[in-house]
Amino acid sequence: MSDLLAYLDSNDARFHSELFEFLRIPSVSARSEHNADVAMAANWLRDQMQRAGLDASIHPTDGHPVVLGEWRGAGADAKTILIYGHYDVQPAEPLELWDSPPFEPTIRDGKIFARGSVDDKGQLYLHIKAIEAYLAVHGALPVNVIVLAEGEEEVGSEHLAPFVEAHAERLACDGVVISDSAMFAPGLPSILSSLRGLAYFQIDVDGPSSDLHSGSYGGAVVNPAMALARILATLHDATGRVAIPGFYDAVRAWEESVRAQIRTLPFDEEAFRHETGASALGGEAGYSVLERIWTRPTCEVNGLLSGYTGEGAKTVLPAKAMAKVSCRLVPDQDPDTVERQLKAHIAAVQPAGVTVTVRALHGGRPWRGELAGPLFDAGARALERAFDRAPVIVGEGGSIPVVHDFARVLGAPVLLMGFGLPGENAHAPNEWLSDANFTGGIRAAAFLWEELGKA
Repeated sequence: MSDLLAYLDSNDARFHSELFEFLRIPSVSARSEHNADVAMAANWLRDQMQRAGLDASIHPTDGHPVVLGEWRGAGADAKTILIYGHYDVQPAEPLELWDSPPFEPTIRDGKIFARGSVDDKGQLYLHIKAIEAYLAVHGALPVNVIVLAEGEEEVGSEHLAPFVEAHAERLACDGVVISDSAMFAPGLPSILSSLRGLAYFQIDVDGPSSDLHSGSYGGAVVNPAMALARILATLHDATGRVAIPGFYDAVRAWEESVRAQIRTLPFDEEAFRHETGASALGGEAGYSVLERIWTRPTCEVNGLLSGYTGEGAKTVLPAKAMAKVSCRLVPDQDPDTVERQLKAHIAAVQPAGVTVTVRALHGGRPWRGELAGPLFDAGARALERAFDRAPVIVGEGGSIPVVHDFARVLGAPVLLMGFGLPGENAHAPNEWLSDANFTGGIRAAAFLWEELGKA
C-alpha cells in the first residue's frame, strides 16, 4: 500500500467525523433565518481549508460569501487547477418525510443520509481531504491549487459570475474540476461531458376584460384558454420535433463515436419508464432516451393556469390564460436567440381576438466539455485507479450555469467528475451520499494530483 493510501485509510474515521460536523450546519441559502448558519458554514470551511494546508479567506458578496483556499507552492511557472463546489444546501422541508433528522447525519445501508450530503458538501469536502492527504504525505502538490466554494448555488449563483469576473486574474487557471454530479451507476465512474442550457418563458394570453358567462358569450368571444392551447400545440410536430422555425439551426451535431458509446451504457428504458410512472415514453423520433435527455434540445410546458379550476362546475369563458414554458438548449444554442425565435413563432400563429405577451424569465447557456487533453486524461486515469474501472462519458439533461461562466471568464477546460448516484434524493427528503463513493472520491481526487504530476 502506498503512503498516500495508508494516510487516507488511517484518517478515514476523522474524515467522516469532520464531514458530519459540516452536514450538521443548516446552511440553507434560500431562507433568511438561516443567514447565520450559512456564515457559520463559510467560517467552518475556511478553518478546515487552513488545517488542510491551504491559505484560506472569506470574501463577502452582496449575498452569501465566497470561501477561497489557495496553495501556490508549485511556483509561477507551474500549472494551476481550480476546484469549485458549494457549501449551501436546499431547504429540508417537508420534514415529516425524512426517516432521520436532515441535519443529523446517519449512515444506513452504506449511505450517508443528510441534507447536503451529496449536494454538495460531501463532494466538495472530499477534495479538501485529498489535498490534505497529498500535502501531508508528499509535502507539496505538483500544481498550484485554488479551491472556490460559494454559498449561493442553490439560489442561482447570482453573485458568483461577478466575483469570478472581478477576480479573474487571481483565479486564472489551466483547468477547473467540479464534483457536483453523479456517476451513471454504482461502481461505474463517470465524466460528465455536457450540460443543457435553459431558456424559460411565461406566455400570457389576455382576452375580455373579465370572465364571461360561457353560455352568453361562448362562440362569439375568443377564449384565451383555447387560444393558448392552440399556440402550445404548434410548438411540436407529429414526430416530437420542436416546430419553432430556426430552433435547430445552431445545434451542434454529436460525434457518432460518442452516440455509439451512449448506446453501450447499461440503461434499461423500460425500468426508466416504470420509474417515472408514465404509461409510455415519448420525445423526438430517431433518438434513444439518453440521447433525448443529454444531446437534444426540448421545449416543454411547465405549468398552465386559466379559468375556473375549483370543485364542481362554473361555466365561464376565462379572461386570461398563462403558461410557463422552458426550452432546454444544447451547444451552440443561445437563450437570447431562442427567445427571439419563440416570440416570432407565437406572433405568427396567435389567433386574432386576444393579446399575447411572451416574457423571458431565466436563461443559461449549454456547455460541452473537452474529451481530450491533460486534465481530462489525468481525471480518467485517477477515476480508473480509484474504482478499478475506466470511466464512462455521460451527459446531463439539466443545467449548471457556473460551468459555462468558468469556461467563458477563465478560458479553461472544465472536468466534471461527480460521485453521486442515481436516486440520491438531492433536493428531496432523505438525501444521501454513498459512503463508498465518499471514500472512493477522496482517493480519486488524491490520485488526480499524482496523475497531473505525471502529465
